[in-house]
Amino acid sequence: MEKLSHFGEVIRAQFRGLNGQHPGQWPLLPRLACALGVTVLVLGLGWYFYWDGQLQQLDSGAQAELKLRETYRSKLQQSINLDELRKQKEKVAEYVATLEKQLPSKAEMDALLSDINQAGLGRGLQFELFKPGQVVVKDYYAELPIDIKISGSYHDIGAFTSDIANLPRIVTLNNMSLVTGKDGSLTLDAIAKTFRYLDAEEVSQQRKAAAAKKADATGAKK
Repeated sequence: MEKLSHFGEVIRAQFRGLNGQHPGQWPLLPRLACALGVTVLVLGLGWYFYWDGQLQQLDSGAQAELKLRETYRSKLQQSINLDELRKQKEKVAEYVATLEKQLPSKAEMDALLSDINQAGLGRGLQFELFKPGQVVVKDYYAELPIDIKISGSYHDIGAFTSDIANLPRIVTLNNMSLVTGKDGSLTLDAIAKTFRYLDAEEVSQQRKAAAAKKADATGAKK
């Protein structure tokens, strides 16, 4: 215990009377303590002003590297399957072209309306109403509803609906209602809908309208 007390007294003695002395003349322990303090201070300042930012950049670089590796793997997988993807794209293009052929152009709409009318007359049906409605323009196609009301026998009306389904152009019958007359004949009320594709000018107008609508919505939010 006396040895420890003596050793502590020796250490305290080296830290006494340092005021006014040049640090180079200090005893060993104060000089070591001062050097350790300066080292800790330099390391702290270095960490705060330099190393911390460098480590953050290193971490960001590591994350960017991971993303680039994932992108590379994805691109490599796509390049491996490129031929298959091209074949799929060709099939999709052929399918879209087939569907487009079932949609008449604006100039062909009159002929299609005539085909619908002839499908009814050819089955001996009596048209009480055949009224094309207002064209509804979508993004890439236009929809034309037609109010129809026809009378005839059960089999003739059934054959008419089959003929409509087998037209080379797409025509659908919607909101159908059948009413039996006193003479046993049937009356079919329905909305026939046919579709046509938009020409280049109409597509351009639709895109401009959509862009203007989006700009108005953005402006309204601001």
